[in-house]
Amino acid sequence: MAAATEGEASGSSILAFALFQSSIDEGFWHRLSSLKLNQWGTDESPVPITGFYAPCKHRQISNHLTLLSESLPAENGEQTFVHNRNRCAVPGILYNANTIEGFRAFDRQLLLKAEAQKIWDDIHSGAAEKDPVLLSRFLLVTFADLKRWNFHYWFAFPALILGPPATVVNLKPAAKWFTPEEAESLSAACNQWRNSDVTAEIPFFLVGFAPKSQATVRRLSDWDTFQHETDKLLFGFYDPCHLPRNPGWPLRNFLMLIYSRWNLNTLKFFCYRESRGFADMELSLVGEALISSQQDWRSPENMPNTTGFESYTVLEVGRESKPEKKKKKSDTRCISLANSMDPIRLATSAADLNLKLMTWRALPSLNLDVLSATKCLLLGAGTLGCQVARTLLGWGVRKITMVDNGRVAMSNPVRQSLYTFDDCLNGGGYKAAVAVDALKQIFPTVVIEAASLT
Repeated sequence: MAAATEGEASGSSILAFALFQSSIDEGFWHRLSSLKLNQWGTDESPVPITGFYAPCKHRQISNHLTLLSESLPAENGEQTFVHNRNRCAVPGILYNANTIEGFRAFDRQLLLKAEAQKIWDDIHSGAAEKDPVLLSRFLLVTFADLKRWNFHYWFAFPALILGPPATVVNLKPAAKWFTPEEAESLSAACNQWRNSDVTAEIPFFLVGFAPKSQATVRRLSDWDTFQHETDKLLFGFYDPCHLPRNPGWPLRNFLMLIYSRWNLNTLKFFCYRESRGFADMELSLVGEALISSQQDWRSPENMPNTTGFESYTVLEVGRESKPEKKKKKSDTRCISLANSMDPIRLATSAADLNLKLMTWRALPSLNLDVLSATKCLLLGAGTLGCQVARTLLGWGVRKITMVDNGRVAMSNPVRQSLYTFDDCLNGGGYKAAVAVDALKQIFPTVVIEAASLT
């Protein structure tokens, strides 16, 4: 994660957020490939997916939003992931392009704004208070080149822009903000929240302290009553960032919710971080945010501007950019899995893809399963037989028996595509056997036999 450097840890400064970063497991790409080949075809409709992230667990390493094979839906359309206290599930949307040109032609700004609009609507409808993970929606656009097993993609984490940017006062470790009694009580309350199957995956919450330093963690939906029951109130969230002077990206939309729904211009936020699975008050941060707006964001019609493209940008400041700073352009990424795949599997996948492209675009009535199960007896391995055998492979026939009684002669290789000069030496090999060996070289998974008549 990258972060802004403007301002110091204490005093008033622009509130700068550490950029969210993605991490995609290889299993995700294999699963996407299977869905593309066997279910989606040329359909480019958006697909709901699920990402996972957790609070920071290390002083020097931030947590990423991770995609796994289970992030994609099952073939029946249902989500396949298992709930886990060590991560919280975040809703996302996937657009998979059919071609590299289509991938590049997607209107990034339009897609980003559409997802940000969902967050904005969830804030004003109250849905985000009932289900806070909606504040962390994400967007993924991909192109899967299944012939080369290259995957092109870009990520976005839509965020609503506070304008002018919020400022932060006295940002420091939670252990230095609270009294020892408060820190101990808050650690116990957070551990209880994280250990409960009911609340562990809720990444945004309220923190309150009773007069005797007793900490309580509550849901956002309890705001109306909880605000009157506590002397000291903070707004907590699972912070994936490890940086000591910057909160993580999820705080951005959380601040917008707090300002838009609850009309708070000044608030204290709590960046919850862990160590070895338990609350770490030395790693966690507390700060006071000051929000001033020139727009009426309390009205659903006045949606703010948006940002959130993942990139290799080093700095991301609250006001998004400064004239004197050159900001790097968002990068499209590409990952190749070809080297990690069995070459025979790659060849089979590429051949199957050719056939499926034909069914998707030209011959929807073509039954590839029937062709694959068909057994073909090919009589003759001469000029016509060689060409027919190769054509059968191209059309998906995978079970062939070749019959011939001749040998490969010197005149054959220039006319018959399965033979070479070496096949003619020493009297020439039997055509049926040589042709079978050649076809296995062309397509190793073909089930083929030779019958040489003598």
